[in-house]
Amino acid sequence: MATLANSTARTLTVPGAVLHYQVKGSGPVLLLAQSGEGDADRTVDLVPHLTDAFTVVTYDRRGLSRSTLDDPTDPVTMADHADDVARLLAEVAHGPASMAGFSMGAAIGLQVVARHPGVLSTLIAHEPVMPNLLPPADRAEHKAELAAIQAAFAAGGTAAAFPAIARHLGIDPAHDRTEEGLTPQPMTPRRVANFGFFIGTEFTAVTSDRLDPAHLAPAAAHSGTRIVPAVGRTTRPTVHTYRCALALAELLGTAPVAFPGGHNGNTAFPRATALSLKALCSRSRREVTSSSLGSRFGV
Repeated sequence: MATLANSTARTLTVPGAVLHYQVKGSGPVLLLAQSGEGDADRTVDLVPHLTDAFTVVTYDRRGLSRSTLDDPTDPVTMADHADDVARLLAEVAHGPASMAGFSMGAAIGLQVVARHPGVLSTLIAHEPVMPNLLPPADRAEHKAELAAIQAAFAAGGTAAAFPAIARHLGIDPAHDRTEEGLTPQPMTPRRVANFGFFIGTEFTAVTSDRLDPAHLAPAAAHSGTRIVPAVGRTTRPTVHTYRCALALAELLGTAPVAFPGGHNGNTAFPRATALSLKALCSRSRREVTSSSLGSRFGV
């Protein structure tokens, strides 16, 4: 099982970029792949509830916050993101690691499974933004939603794009309850810039991606990676990312796991999310151990 001693912020040079990442805690490595603007600090309230059980790794996706691009005019692809994760885990882990991906982070995790077999022992894929998982008509709708958000952003900036994002993801800040004592995350200039990159560049990476979902199950089976599709308990079933998780579960012949809250439950309910992550990763370790013993003794 991959482990690493407690550490702090670091950088890693990768082709075309320099990644900022943070390492906290000790024990098996658990990489948190962010949703939204992709900043390592997006899960600042979640990480402390995991460091007693894991070495928790977070990072800024390339082109966001402190992860700089060698050439900001170059496009960023989902393959780039997957390769970044593989290189990052090669740097910090000593064997297959666990990964919890949320929204964009979940889609990246699925790319890692397909492109880099054996890097992940477990992938928890929470409501992935991955239109290719859906049937043709729904796929077209999902891509159209993302294009509409891009158009709204181009016309009116974040003030116009945020209502569209909230509508398409079923997010209602006025009604979605959260845990108490959360760290304020005001809309700073850096977050505004991140959302601009997220909407303008990363949405295009999602809609232009060519990953065939049919490759996921064989790749996971071949490398021994356990993929856990996950949904938010309060996410509306009509939301496309929710339906992507259901489609992933059907593809894998399993049932999705329900996490606290909605699409952004990992930031709204960090304590409850940490409990869910610990339970799932613990189960995965037990299954791996049981499987190893079974193979050893011919069970």
